[in-house]
Amino acid sequence: MTREVVVGTGTGLDTADMVLNIGPQHPSTHGVLRLKLVLDGERVISCEPIIGYMHRGAEKLFEVRDYRQIIVLANRHDWLSAFANELGVALAVERLMGIEVPERAVWLRTALAELNRVLNHLMFLGSYPLEIGAITPVFYAFRERETLQTIMEEVSGGRMHYMFNRVGGLKEEVPAGWTRRARAAIGEVRRRLPDLDNLIRRNEIFLARTVGVGVLTAEQAAAYGASGPVARASGLDFDLRRDEPYLAYGSLSVPVVTRQEGDCHARFECLLDQVFVSLDLAETCLERVDQISGPVNVRLPKVVKAPEGHTYAWTENPLGINGYYLVSRGEKTPWRMKLRTASYANVQALSTLLPGCLVPDLIAILGSMFFVVGDIDK
Repeated sequence: MTREVVVGTGTGLDTADMVLNIGPQHPSTHGVLRLKLVLDGERVISCEPIIGYMHRGAEKLFEVRDYRQIIVLANRHDWLSAFANELGVALAVERLMGIEVPERAVWLRTALAELNRVLNHLMFLGSYPLEIGAITPVFYAFRERETLQTIMEEVSGGRMHYMFNRVGGLKEEVPAGWTRRARAAIGEVRRRLPDLDNLIRRNEIFLARTVGVGVLTAEQAAAYGASGPVARASGLDFDLRRDEPYLAYGSLSVPVVTRQEGDCHARFECLLDQVFVSLDLAETCLERVDQISGPVNVRLPKVVKAPEGHTYAWTENPLGINGYYLVSRGEKTPWRMKLRTASYANVQALSTLLPGCLVPDLIAILGSMFFVVGDIDK
């Protein structure tokens, strides 16, 4: 006689929600971020992002440092976008002081900003697949990063924190022959980048982990103040380089990469396609630099004092909109300098994206928001 065993589904059983902390030490969070999750089995019921573990009080430190010293602090909050961070400070002070930067410096700044954008994106293009199990892409991404890092290091002396911007222009003239070597490096990266593209964009495992996962609608992106590739992947067609040009962007045709799906794969594609666009923009700027002679900075007094008043300068940083609100009382230090960062706004959307997803999808969604925690905590 055999006894029939019926395997139940668990329907009707009483279950208790579990509170789970992801972080603050989790290696997939791009810094020290804590997510307080409420789970029902493997499904996320709610998510509370908890920030502040990396808070360094940068905005208060700005108030006791002169305008040259501020730049060295500002380039660190998003450590993957140092040149762009420096640039925002310099633009705010120059606007308040009414400084007109030499044309050669304007085009050089634009070229370097786009190269820095490529370096930022390549880091995420390598690390994001790594977080969901694809090991190989990071080697291809870092091969291209190293080629461009060499160029940035030659011109500035730094690999991450360049400190090449100054109020009134750039630190110094670029080395002889640098623009030619930079264009050669750009051409080399452009030729090899399809290796990374072909490896991951249409990989069936990568597609299964990212398509339809973590959908952020255009309305949600706008409500949270999301910007950059995260917002454009949801259909928000907004880019300061095109819509409110600064530097030399008004003289360039800036293609804006957008998608409509708003899922993890759309965010990855926006980042990948933006690299091709930025390489083209940087090359165009360098060609223009070779046609312009003259200084790369404005001679200023040893102690820079911005006149009394206030201004706001915002730029299209690699991760989104970065803004500096500067208030001066005519002294050598700002009375107030408020920082608006892209990562701070983008990470807020996690509280909407994560509820309803499964735990295995959590890291895929988290990594696709492309944030740096130092950019959140400031």
